[in-house]
Amino acid sequence: MSDLTLRFPVTTLDNRELLPEGTVVTDDVLRDLARSSPGAPHRELPFLENDTIRKDLSAYMRQDVYRQIFGEEEEYGPVLSFMEQIMVPTPVFDILFHFRGNEGYTYRHILIVSALTCLFGLSLAQNFRDVLLEASAGPLHDLGKISVPLELLRISKPLRRTERAYLEHHAVAGFVLLGYYLGDSRKFPCVVARDHHERKDGSGYPRGIRLADRLVEIVVACDVYDALISPRPYRKRSYDNRTAIEEITKMAEEGKIGWDIVQFLVSRNRKDRPPREECAVSEEKRGIPPEGNLYGIVLEDDDPVRNKPGPGGDKLLV
Repeated sequence: MSDLTLRFPVTTLDNRELLPEGTVVTDDVLRDLARSSPGAPHRELPFLENDTIRKDLSAYMRQDVYRQIFGEEEEYGPVLSFMEQIMVPTPVFDILFHFRGNEGYTYRHILIVSALTCLFGLSLAQNFRDVLLEASAGPLHDLGKISVPLELLRISKPLRRTERAYLEHHAVAGFVLLGYYLGDSRKFPCVVARDHHERKDGSGYPRGIRLADRLVEIVVACDVYDALISPRPYRKRSYDNRTAIEEITKMAEEGKIGWDIVQFLVSRNRKDRPPREECAVSEEKRGIPPEGNLYGIVLEDDDPVRNKPGPGGDKLLV
């Protein structure tokens, strides 16, 4: 692992600081931190054994925005059945319910990305073990947002550069937190938490590596897709499905994700659900991004005006 230096502290749900800002996150630091966790590795429980989470996820999957990709209950039922095998450490449930009560966007996103990950993985992963490993990361990929101030997660105005950095901090924070709870930062959910904003062309964060892990790449696509089609505080309306698929197609064109993932997404959005291999991805772009979308506008820290881009503003990766 290439070392990472924390720009912000990593904290737990009860605001206990695990690592201060400025810490260089090395393998030795992570091992010492895992050893300091009371009872680590923490007991793991079935993700969907919790009735509230199961009911919420089922309700989300029936919403119009997700109905096209998940289908009716007879289609998404097997996905829920498969998800019954997912085990997560007990502190995850406390964090999920914190988000449920205080930041519903993040709560829904975590649940939906988990389901999308299973849906994609069952088709695209090479064997059952890979799918189960991948699925286990779905409920955990954004766990590090517990180390980001709630007011920043809720912000409906353009981000300043330092705020952007704090939001991006969730990837490293999740990596550290999960290593602490699972007792080993080399476990797959930890890797997904750290790398789900990396890209195949090296344009992502936090390390700017060329993403080569097939399973993480699928989580990346699910994360981006839901971020586009679902409600967010920083825009008045979401991307329509066609435009969202076109945005992800652009990612494939730019070498950020693989084409077979786009093909599967296209196949799931056709009524007859044709095999992925038979889906040609259109190069035509007819979608219209939503107006008033503030995502991607970054202000300089000393810019007093939030409603216009500051000099040097650049794009914030999804």
